[in-house]
Amino acid sequence: MLNGVVIKSTGSWYQVRLEDNREWKCRITGKHKLFGWQLTNPVAVGDYVQVEPEISAGQGVIKRILPRKNYIVRQSPRQKHQLHLLAANVDQACLITTIIQPNLKQGFIDRFLLMTEPYNIPVIIVFNKSDLFGPVETEIYEELKALYTSLSYIVLKTSTVSKENFEELKSLLNNKTTLVSGQSGVGKSSLIMGIEPTLTLSTDTISDHSGKGQHTTTFAEMHQTSFNANIIDTPGIKTLSFNHLEPTDIAHNFREIFEVSTACRYADCKHINEPGCAVKQAVESGTIHHLRYQNYLQLLDEINDQNYWERHKDY
Repeated sequence: MLNGVVIKSTGSWYQVRLEDNREWKCRITGKHKLFGWQLTNPVAVGDYVQVEPEISAGQGVIKRILPRKNYIVRQSPRQKHQLHLLAANVDQACLITTIIQPNLKQGFIDRFLLMTEPYNIPVIIVFNKSDLFGPVETEIYEELKALYTSLSYIVLKTSTVSKENFEELKSLLNNKTTLVSGQSGVGKSSLIMGIEPTLTLSTDTISDHSGKGQHTTTFAEMHQTSFNANIIDTPGIKTLSFNHLEPTDIAHNFREIFEVSTACRYADCKHINEPGCAVKQAVESGTIHHLRYQNYLQLLDEINDQNYWERHKDY
């Protein structure tokens, strides 16, 4: 068998780069699960695999998925009872977002971090299209930068027009495998091509009618760059839901809430209306940002509702 890494996932076929840099079109046999979860795609871009050749030249069969050091998983957007593997074996993730065109969805940032935090994957938060910033957008950016920097995330702003912070972003990606993601229309593909002009990717567009992005990347794909980085480009994400999480997972993966919760009166405190809740006190004092707390409550409600209907679906 030959060793390789999956560089593109197209549903039923996977592009695998072998150790000698040959690329094979591969399929997979058998059923594969992750901790009992039902997966829409058993193999992810970034997976290290062992393959056997088929009769047809340049084709093979994935016989074994090697142990992963980490992975990023989300609820399938089409099949809500299944999960979708976005990528595996990444060194970090880079979330591309905007404050304007399309307008900021701050809650999406925290939802994205809920995918990476359980696996201790560092995240770079990039606010793109900074050339469009006016005084209001600049003030919003500075507030969010202060918020997420205080939580030990890297935050910067970029522009494909002015090339602001292109060199800094390249240095952050250098010698690493990075999942690059974002909602549709934030300019993710344009930004990737801006820092690596040799790549040709489909670019996002903004609907004149809705002001929302329309995703153009269809499948996840790993690209090698001239500055020795591997970039995993992913389709634009519209929404993120978490059918595989429990309420405790939400609190444990909001860094500041988890840290402060050790001082709560009750070990099973949900940080809603319980007496002696250190988290509520921290929100009132401003130690925990109110935006983060509101997003925590919204996610908690979603998980509780989801679990309720799962328990009662047969009644």
